[in-house]
Amino acid sequence: MPRFTQAELEAARDRPVPDVVADGLRVLFCGINPGLMSAATGHHFARPGNRFWPALHLSGFTPRLLKPAEQHELPEYGLGITNVVARPTARADELSAEEYREGGRLLTAKVERLRPRWLAVVGITAYRAAFADRTARVGPQERTIGDTRVWVLPNPSGLNAHWTVATMAEEFARLRRAAEE
Repeated sequence: MPRFTQAELEAARDRPVPDVVADGLRVLFCGINPGLMSAATGHHFARPGNRFWPALHLSGFTPRLLKPAEQHELPEYGLGITNVVARPTARADELSAEEYREGGRLLTAKVERLRPRWLAVVGITAYRAAFADRTARVGPQERTIGDTRVWVLPNPSGLNAHWTVATMAEEFARLRRAAEE
């Protein structure tokens, strides 16, 4: 993992992280927004301590633990990554309610175009804000986008102390099993 100065990380605020997508994926994972480390590297979930990649592997979605720099391999497994909000920030609490709502609209259009079997939003708070669904819980949702089903996963940030890598992997595995049906 390259090391960045604080000035280099701050400069990354102007660098959106490209989506890793393809038509007809099994699961399109959707983060909240890129962190500054992700923006600096150009790789999703790049901050050391983020538990997305370990949970993805432990759940059986990938045969080995991928590094963020190997995200380009995801479509080979029928997986992709995007974000609710494209703007990189140091913390998700820097995003406004309007950015979440607009992100939800843009994400809906993206899902309608790409038609993944499942959209998996990683972060219950982001899902609730983007889709105006205050009652949502982790797990499958009643909402669909066209034929795409929606699942909410726990936020893999190291700041989310309510979930361990093991319990996240269990929830990711529930989604994997549903996506295989």
